[in-house]
Amino acid sequence: MAEMIIKNGVVYDPANGVNGEKNEICIKDGKIVESVGAGARIIDAEGCVVMPGGVDGHTHCAGKINVGRVMSPHDMRYRPIPGLSGQEARTKLLRPQVGYNTPNTHAIGYRYSKLGYTTIAEAAIVPMMARHMHEEFEAIPILDKLGLVLMGSNWQVMQYIADGDSEKLKAYVAWLLLAARGYGVKVVNPGGGSNWTWGKNVTSIDDKVIDFDVTPAQILLGLAEANESLKLPHSIHVHCNNLGVPGNLPTTLATMKLLEKVKASRDRQVMHLTHLQFHSYTGTSWMDFTSGAADIADYMNKHDHLTFDMGQVIFGPAMTMTADGPTEYRNARMFDAKWSNYDEELEDASGVVPLSYTPYSFAHAVMWAIGLELALLVKDPWKVMFTTDNPNGGSFVNYPEGQALLMSDKKRQEVIKGFPDMAMDRMSLQNIDRELDWNEIATMTRAMPAKMLGLTEKGHLGAGADGDVAIYDIAPEKVDPSVEHEAVKKALSFAKYTIKGGEVVVADGEVTATPKGKVYWVNAYEGVLQAEKDRLMADIKERFAKYYSIQLANYMVEDAYLPRPVEIRPEAI
Repeated sequence: MAEMIIKNGVVYDPANGVNGEKNEICIKDGKIVESVGAGARIIDAEGCVVMPGGVDGHTHCAGKINVGRVMSPHDMRYRPIPGLSGQEARTKLLRPQVGYNTPNTHAIGYRYSKLGYTTIAEAAIVPMMARHMHEEFEAIPILDKLGLVLMGSNWQVMQYIADGDSEKLKAYVAWLLLAARGYGVKVVNPGGGSNWTWGKNVTSIDDKVIDFDVTPAQILLGLAEANESLKLPHSIHVHCNNLGVPGNLPTTLATMKLLEKVKASRDRQVMHLTHLQFHSYTGTSWMDFTSGAADIADYMNKHDHLTFDMGQVIFGPAMTMTADGPTEYRNARMFDAKWSNYDEELEDASGVVPLSYTPYSFAHAVMWAIGLELALLVKDPWKVMFTTDNPNGGSFVNYPEGQALLMSDKKRQEVIKGFPDMAMDRMSLQNIDRELDWNEIATMTRAMPAKMLGLTEKGHLGAGADGDVAIYDIAPEKVDPSVEHEAVKKALSFAKYTIKGGEVVVADGEVTATPKGKVYWVNAYEGVLQAEKDRLMADIKERFAKYYSIQLANYMVEDAYLPRPVEIRPEAI
């Protein structure tokens, strides 16, 4: 592979302590190296910001998104951002593109790459549907990918917790990751997905799950302890109970406090809280609903066992999709909207509902403010990941809008001016003047998500890292993001260069190459003792014979589904 050197750019590489320095970046054989030969290709980044390739640690790009596509044929033509949404005709290089909130697989790869992103994490894999998810991964070009496996309402997980059998639980977690070729443990509305089978839910971390006599708190602790015992690269990835419910703040704080007793097995958090905006509400109904971001931020500033992503709302159409089936039922009734729901046998529930956020709704306005408040009130950017919970809070193509909002109080105040009076005393954003700098944005979109996920080759530009680099056509020494926020948004929307594994895949905002990305997965099952494997497999065979609609032989994701796998094996157990 050709060698490359990036010169004259202003580099932001928080993981290596590089904050706006004019450093040279050398790439050889797809990796960052100390130096290259005289014949290396030179990319002149004069007047540009240089960062590691972006890492989206929580998005929805495979699986439920197919239901969203079926439910929203109008989305295929919607084009608010030319070049990043709507219909794009086939070219000699590129496949046809359609969609905004639910773009087709080709468009997902192209559009993330145009934003300077090179790695994404699908945040919710149902194990029995993992084969199709990997087929979609293969169809998404350019990007490296990984998937998080849903376990928070899995019948066998809850049974082993009820039995107090931590060794079998640990073995089962490892086996599920192997079966799905998954990367980490995802917990959505713990216990609630199982209760939804009977049309019910849980409302606190101490409620009992029907038939299993376990609580969400026990599920969270059991999976967290199994996760740490297996020494998995990522912590448990948690969608709390009571998402989107006014007054859910106590549940969220209780969940955060619960995990204080779990010790991390490596240098990272013990729990990542996802789309935290949707879990930061006070009040008893939408009529007295207010922001609880200050309380969440106060806790986060005092404790180091947690990280979170924002779940930022973007005004306009969105497509909500989650394994939290009860939440989507509630959304559909509240907005009189289309609704899809399904129950994945012994594994979890799910729902999909399209909706639209408007600044003229005081509730939506406050939700928009809460995501920004969380990112601005939490002092340490290494605890915060920028997301919209794509496409729940809005499409990922709007990331530059949200990032410009974080960098410019002026831009935020311009938006707030249009809010209903009813929203103003329910939020505090109008009184927060903190503005993030380029280094903090690089942390929240690169360094932090890579560390949070345990991807040691991602999110930085040190020797040995993947040769993933984003170059943006904006001179940080000349442009003040606080004032020239539209210039920031424009630059972040279309990278001057995106380099993936040492290959230029975007130049001047246009895709120039479409290599296949890698798929990361974690094999912890190899380290499980054979006696525990034998005990576990006896249970699994019995469950499949009694309850599953498919055969065990058709359940496991085979090697053929991962043409470019990266297998990660934790330390020996």
